[in-house]
Amino acid sequence: MKNTVEQIRKEMARALVGQRGLVDGLLIALLCHEHVLVEGVPGLAKTTAVRAFSRILGLSFRRIQFTPDLLPADLLGTHVYEPQQGEFRLHHGPIFHHVILADEINRAPAKVQSALLEAMEERQVTLVGETLPLPQPFLVMATQNPIEQEGVYPLPEAQVDRFMLKLHVDYPSYEEEVQIVHHRTAPEDPQAPMQILDAAQIGTLRAAVREVHIEPTLVEYAVSLVEASREPETIQLGGSPRASIYLIEAARARAYLELRDYVLPEDIKRVAPDVLRHRLRLTYEAEAEGLTSEHVIAELLGRVPTP
Repeated sequence: MKNTVEQIRKEMARALVGQRGLVDGLLIALLCHEHVLVEGVPGLAKTTAVRAFSRILGLSFRRIQFTPDLLPADLLGTHVYEPQQGEFRLHHGPIFHHVILADEINRAPAKVQSALLEAMEERQVTLVGETLPLPQPFLVMATQNPIEQEGVYPLPEAQVDRFMLKLHVDYPSYEEEVQIVHHRTAPEDPQAPMQILDAAQIGTLRAAVREVHIEPTLVEYAVSLVEASREPETIQLGGSPRASIYLIEAARARAYLELRDYVLPEDIKRVAPDVLRHRLRLTYEAEAEGLTSEHVIAELLGRVPTP
């Protein structure tokens, strides 16, 4: 496993400078068979990261630009009449790939969001009453632009809750940006990442993550964190039981990436912001005081006793 993790990070570095948090978030989601929501301004290499990630894993990749006029058929596909055969034939949409980059997901209308929600939760889609399975593994990485608010549709709470993690991608440091410019303006084309895994090996890694040991006291600690997020003083909507499950799963994957077969309290604390930040809705009073979900999560981690 040590060689596999190091190889993935090494190959990702061929296409991506820095962004260790994004790379580890994608790895955690992959190992847990879940999805990722990413927030960051344009130009921070989110598409580059996911394309390189899919190439390393040997998986098919498709980027879908979400727009207000997007239709469910544009996502799922439709039946098209073919005169030569004299019959309707199903043409699969872009959702039928292993790794999907849903770019600016909050620009799509409700019907498209509903179709994507079924794909994310059930790993299947429904076309004209016919249920079709999606390729396995199936990973959705959706992006949101935190700046633009015109022409966007708020994501339904049910859909937001289906994302295991919400990652913040920030600007690179000065040194990293210098490396990025050198990397992208070099006379030679940068070397593309190499494939080092396949679908069968990914299944083996997932099975190994499920074997990572976690003490009952740490399960109780994760549940206590989520339960504390439902207190009404500053939070209008807290984490659901799914948040508790995701905390445990993500902590196991984090321990696995750190080459351990057991979970530490620090693993839960490290994944808690990414698991909880999109599940907390603050009260109007808390927002008026300038509080954010990041403040609340930090307060929870400091208040709930660590085992």
